[in-house]
Amino acid sequence: MDLPKAKNSLAEPHKLNSSLRDIILGGQDGLVNVLGILLGIAIASNDLRIILAGGLAATFAESVSMAAVAFTSTRAQQSFYESELAREKREIKEVPEMEVEEIREIYRKKGFSGRLLEDVVAKITSDEEVWLDEMMKFELGLQPVETRYAFLSGLIVGLAAVVGSLIPLLPFFFIPVFGISIVEAIWFSLGISSVALFIVGAYKAKTTVGDWKKSGAEIAVIGIVSALIGYIVGLFFKAPM
Repeated sequence: MDLPKAKNSLAEPHKLNSSLRDIILGGQDGLVNVLGILLGIAIASNDLRIILAGGLAATFAESVSMAAVAFTSTRAQQSFYESELAREKREIKEVPEMEVEEIREIYRKKGFSGRLLEDVVAKITSDEEVWLDEMMKFELGLQPVETRYAFLSGLIVGLAAVVGSLIPLLPFFFIPVFGISIVEAIWFSLGISSVALFIVGAYKAKTTVGDWKKSGAEIAVIGIVSALIGYIVGLFFKAPM
């Protein structure tokens, strides 16, 4: 396998992990935030139209906001990478001996020594593109970010936030269909939201590291605490019966 193909094959898992992270971030935050807002509105108003209007407004405002944050933060990472890349290029031109020594030190720490170390350093520094890539990855710990991934990250986070935000809203849409009360819808909302958050936490632990039960329980508790805060705020503004 040649070097460009090898780099691409190594980059694919990183892109996949970034997309998974964006899905979890958007879905989890959307669900938790809207759950707290929804319960506050439900307790304060006890009016289905207001609950649905407030919940949907929070859903779409949350999704747009999170998409924008994901996009701008990814663009900021891209700008930082490009500025550091330009600095490294300049240093290779102006102080090549120092940059060669940095490569030598990087590979010395990896266990290379003697003639093998010098051969590796000579090979890397003979190609400026490879040299720069090594400096960015192993000296600065930075990975390139393409512009299209900034758009993709924003889109994924925004869509995941919509899906996550709609989960606590679902029981309220079924009030006219099944004739359940708002109080019953609140309990259903808490139940399905807690289950969804537990699944997200467990899946996150399964795909990274950690105890899936503990991770699932932690995120579910965060959702319940958010709902409790919304409930308490709603009590302060509860309309008289």
